[in-house]
Amino acid sequence: MIEIRGLRYAWPGASHDHLAIDALDIGTGESVFLFGPSGGGKSTLLGLLAGVLVPRAGSVRLLDTDWAALGGARRDAYRARHVGYIFQQFNLLPYLDATGNVLLPCRFSRERQRRAAHGHGSAAAAAHSLLERVGLARREWSRPAALLSVGQQQRVAAARALIGQPEVVIADEPTSALDAPLRDAFMDLLLGQCRDAGSTLVFVSHDERLAARFDRAIALADINAAVPEDRA
Repeated sequence: MIEIRGLRYAWPGASHDHLAIDALDIGTGESVFLFGPSGGGKSTLLGLLAGVLVPRAGSVRLLDTDWAALGGARRDAYRARHVGYIFQQFNLLPYLDATGNVLLPCRFSRERQRRAAHGHGSAAAAAHSLLERVGLARREWSRPAALLSVGQQQRVAAARALIGQPEVVIADEPTSALDAPLRDAFMDLLLGQCRDAGSTLVFVSHDERLAARFDRAIALADINAAVPEDRA
């Protein structure tokens, strides 16, 4: 599902590589827990896996397509079709309500819309089902994202990533704003949805207690040959 070869990445203006990963393969339907110190490059790697960033050298391939071979608009379209992304800062549109934010991938990808509607009758019904399962109260579904709490926004971001059964789900610290009972329920939902859809899951967290729930745990320090002087 995901293949990295000879990846080298440096932030613009940096004098050294921030990430240097010679090889990494993640299989179809595999769940991977990625961990490491804060500022060590985990979020950067997720951005490269999702084509939000492109390496200065080497390749990152998803479904046998090299992200760097696609122009910006084609990367956006490919990501909308194949990738569900839970950003660390959520990246919700503040003026859209919770339902509208969850439905965004369906607006940009007819394939995600079709898959979401299958079994639910409509993509909107699928969005409401996911919002209910992530624990967002019905009264919040029509509230603008800007008026939701941090924890509520996090649940909306998770539902948005899962809608339409994307082949790859990327999650950047998705449980950081949840208490223990909600965290456990969220993990049950995320892992169950990915398993049912056959989705590959790449999950970053500081909470290493969660690692046992995944097929594989990877320490970024074990695969990153770069030793950056500055952390980003």
